[in-house]
Amino acid sequence: MRVSFLAIGAGLVLASLPTASDAQRADNDIFPASIALQKQGEAAQAKGDLNGAVDYYESALAADPRNRSAIIALAQVARAQGLPGKAIGLYREALLLEPNDLVALTGQGEALAAKGALEIAREKLADAQRLCKSDCPQVAALEKAIATGASRHVVAAEAIAPKPVVTTVTSGQN
Repeated sequence: MRVSFLAIGAGLVLASLPTASDAQRADNDIFPASIALQKQGEAAQAKGDLNGAVDYYESALAADPRNRSAIIALAQVARAQGLPGKAIGLYREALLLEPNDLVALTGQGEALAAKGALEIAREKLADAQRLCKSDCPQVAALEKAIATGASRHVVAAEAIAPKPVVTTVTSGQN
């Protein structure tokens, strides 16, 4: 009897492993369970429950790691929470799945601008402009973020000007 239980257990483990057909699924062929969890995350986010939204988005990614929309949603929540570094990494994951994702590209650019990485943000802007042939609100938002970041990171000349060194000389001490 013991051999039967082991065989059944091994069969269950093998059945749960991803198959070659899973790896060959189209990028837009996301598991329905993942999509349902993502929708719950969107509802939580719309209510302002960012922590709940994160939980649902992470669950959506556990159900299907190729759910690029859930990755982007997590990145947007990270930005809303003031975590641009985390957002940059999440957008990078989305761009690995689809390098021409305009939302991920411009979102990463905005997060980079928020961190002060304006030169890299400008590179993302150039990439986004190549992708978007007409007026794109995402490109306009990235342009604004770069302009805002540039104005925040301007240092006044007085702040970096050399200051005179004042020394005091004392006499009569041995």
